[in-house]
Amino acid sequence: MSSAIPSFVLPPDLQQHRYLAEKEVSALTGRAVQSLRNDRCRGTGIVYYKVGGSVRYKLGDVLRFMEQHRIDPALRGNGR
Repeated sequence: MSSAIPSFVLPPDLQQHRYLAEKEVSALTGRAVQSLRNDRCRGTGIVYYKVGGSVRYKLGDVLRFMEQHRIDPALRGNGR
């Protein structure tokens, strides 16, 4: 049985510093793992860390990336 939830829980003030594997980021953002890989190859997308052969994303960076791409339709007006 595999679980993405660690066996320990970080205190709330450290949650932003939790590191996620690309599959967890994919599940969280709805972006395909291959899209995350393509972004890394192009030098775009979410800030990431490379430790040996593993890629990790800090939860705070993922959330910040998503917020930076937020679009509020009420603020866009009717310009098409």
